[in-house]
Amino acid sequence: MPKDDPFESGGAPDDDTGVDHWFEPIADHLGAAYLRYSFTYGTRREIDHLVEVLGLDPACWVLDVGCGPGRHVHELARRGIAAHGVDISSRFVEVALETRPGPLATFERLDARDLVATTRLHDRFDAVICLCQGAFGLQTGPGEDEAVLAGIRSCLRPGGRVALSAFNAYFSVRHHHEARFDAARGLSHERTQVRSETGEVTEVDLWTGCYTPRELDLLCRVVGLEVESISAADPGEYGSDPPEVDRAEFLVVARRP
Repeated sequence: MPKDDPFESGGAPDDDTGVDHWFEPIADHLGAAYLRYSFTYGTRREIDHLVEVLGLDPACWVLDVGCGPGRHVHELARRGIAAHGVDISSRFVEVALETRPGPLATFERLDARDLVATTRLHDRFDAVICLCQGAFGLQTGPGEDEAVLAGIRSCLRPGGRVALSAFNAYFSVRHHHEARFDAARGLSHERTQVRSETGEVTEVDLWTGCYTPRELDLLCRVVGLEVESISAADPGEYGSDPPEVDRAEFLVVARRP
């Protein structure tokens, strides 16, 4: 490997980092500045689609897994739909609470990998959303994405639906030239710069789990979810288009029997 290779820091992080998850220090640095990134600007359009495909109304209770600073929870609450957001980042939860539009939006710090063991949230939600690599796509250890998805299923009431976005493995290989794709593990690794609320820039490593529609369907089946649709997606552009190689994400809608 050349000495100046930008990926020299190499493989995905292990568990001996001193934090619960490798993304926490990045979230601490970003804080509310996360909401300045262009991929967050389509929140209303995303919720427009999710309200329709999940059948949401003010009688529903929604769980947002990996909620970040709370943008989807806030938008649901503005529409009269109660939503509870969980995120591993204490800083993101602080931002979400500071800016929440009212009592219909609630938040707590929680590791998505622990949802299976968090029985107080089981069988309680009419719908669960997990979007923009908020939890599902940020796992790097064996079985961790499966654990997140199994936890999501546990939190759904029977008949409840989940909407899950996942990074498109085909797109990563063909188009994501700023990143290196680990074919053996299905992980995309990128070195990039992030800016804090005060403008301070730092360089970070980002790992994103990448999937094909077949893998997503199989994983849902493993944890006991019935896939209703898998569509092509981009941030702010959710719809019913069939999966494509050249769209950045897939949106899975599945149901707990």
